[in-house]
Amino acid sequence: MAFIADKEELKPGLIIFRRTDVAHSNWYCRVKVTGSDRYKTVSLKTPDINAARTLAWDQDGEVRYALKHDVPIFNRPFRDVAREYLDTQKARSRRGEISKGRPEKMRAVIGQALDEYVGSTQVHRIGDELWEGYPAWRRETGEGRSARNGVREISGELAVKLVTQELAMREKGRAARGFRARPSTQANLDKAIAAKLASPVPFVSDATIRFEMSIFASVMNYAIKKRYVPASQRYEDRPKLKIMRRDEFTVEEYRKLHSVGRRWIEKGKNGEPNGAPAVWYRTVTYNLILIACNTGMRPSELKNLRWRDITPAKDRDGREIVVLFVQGKGKSRSLVAPKSVSDYLDRIRAIAKKTAPNDRVFTTIDGKPTQSLYKHLIDDLLTRADLRMGPGGTIRSTYSFRHTYATFRLGEGVDVYFLAEQMGTSVKMIEDHYGHVNTIKHADRVLQGMSGWDPVDHATTPARESEAKASKGAQTRLSAPVKTKKRT
Repeated sequence: MAFIADKEELKPGLIIFRRTDVAHSNWYCRVKVTGSDRYKTVSLKTPDINAARTLAWDQDGEVRYALKHDVPIFNRPFRDVAREYLDTQKARSRRGEISKGRPEKMRAVIGQALDEYVGSTQVHRIGDELWEGYPAWRRETGEGRSARNGVREISGELAVKLVTQELAMREKGRAARGFRARPSTQANLDKAIAAKLASPVPFVSDATIRFEMSIFASVMNYAIKKRYVPASQRYEDRPKLKIMRRDEFTVEEYRKLHSVGRRWIEKGKNGEPNGAPAVWYRTVTYNLILIACNTGMRPSELKNLRWRDITPAKDRDGREIVVLFVQGKGKSRSLVAPKSVSDYLDRIRAIAKKTAPNDRVFTTIDGKPTQSLYKHLIDDLLTRADLRMGPGGTIRSTYSFRHTYATFRLGEGVDVYFLAEQMGTSVKMIEDHYGHVNTIKHADRVLQGMSGWDPVDHATTPARESEAKASKGAQTRLSAPVKTKKRT
């Protein structure tokens, strides 16, 4: 190396030297790490050569002790290790092992909440106290999106921090879309801070904290793998956090979404706001909603759907269905849907600019793959239908259509195992997030014996009565003696 001067080898793999790129004349040592192609360089902080030799031998002994007892050799801040880990996840994404969007989500968490909490902390100094203290710190210093998580008053200092973060994210989004920077005046900044102080701030949800801690744990596991920290710093057990139930659409709300959606398209035909483009985008968005509510596809699976992934088929009773091969979250599967879904897809195909087998189903008006999956259009339709906010206080999004599908299917008695297979998730996830459906479905059993609740004699209802008659007739035919014709 060009900056090394007065180099002296004490033994193979151990040297002392001075540096020409610094103002002082202190000595440094470099120790070879046995079993790897790496070196540890340490400043000895002395200009005396004899003292430097002694200190260098001490450093050599410490490295050998660390290797023998699985003690970390290199001190690294958490943010550096997190960036290394993020690079490995980007490589996995390029190889198709995980979804393309996952590294971006990790980057946001690593670069914001985790960096603020432990970014400058040496990774080997992260212990149980820091790990277990994360949920409380996140609730005290962060801002959630939904009031259903609870709200709190905040200090002026925290208001300044949150407003500054919001403005920075807004400007970053503008830059990504090619817009010029729009610096905020002090008056505007003061106004935003006053508005933040005037209204309670929602707590960060437990689901968000759980996700962030999963990334925290993954970075620490990566540090163990790289031998930056010992195996005792593996953190898998996250605090018991509340599972938030997602808001779906009720049957009545789904019908309302239908009727408002049709009028929404008609208004586009009348020139609101941009004529033909408005009609095109609203028609595709409306049919996307119908497809999502009748298949349970994730937004990423909708975004990745190609025309080649759609196959007409028939069930064992000869009824027409459609089979969709979907890909998302780094996984793939085939799901089945009723023929109506094929009709909705045909409507999109009729106005799509590109319909070759490899072309995406959901695109922009000029045939390019959509990146946002018509987010703003969906928000606009939900707002017009007065359905954007769910009963639990959560702002609905494209994911709400998947929850609606799950709720409707469970309400119709679909077996949870088959539903989990269809939706590409686990039975536990279905039970955790949709357990309330069984309570509603079996209300007659839950309310049995309560004052004012009279049991229903199902045998006397028209449907059950006809069913009973059919069953009785079948039993009569089966039990009747078989008549044989005499031979002549």
